[in-house]
Amino acid sequence: MKNPDSSGFFYAYAFPILYLRMKYSQWLGFALAIILVIACFLHWTWHPDLQKYFTGFYSEENVYGKPGYVLIFFAVVCSVLYLIPRVWAKRLNIFLCCLLLAYAIKSFILFSGCYHGICPVRQAGLWMILLSSVLMLLAAVLPDLSLRTKVES
Repeated sequence: MKNPDSSGFFYAYAFPILYLRMKYSQWLGFALAIILVIACFLHWTWHPDLQKYFTGFYSEENVYGKPGYVLIFFAVVCSVLYLIPRVWAKRLNIFLCCLLLAYAIKSFILFSGCYHGICPVRQAGLWMILLSSVLMLLAAVLPDLSLRTKVES
């Protein structure tokens, strides 16, 4: 007879919201990776002194670099790892999502920081990379992975 706790019976009825989130967390993480890639092409900040928008691939004289390439690389690798149903893939995905979140926070601070008394206006793309990175890490921490149990004979 199968142990009801090993199939998620207890969690499905005691914590239904958490159970549903875990059930679809991998597809949600995959969708968030696509949103992250789209956000890299959107406007991140508006600089009133230059009268220009900065994106993940453009900054005046490339002062801030091109963090969009790194964010897209992490998003593609993490989206592949979301779809692999192995324990090693889930663990690697947690690690890479942590690196992705750290890089997104660094980019957020770098692009939205004030300089020479001028503060850039934060645009939707900058908020989207930060929010999607946080939610991707949350989706990686809550995988829907059934572990094999050993049968005693």
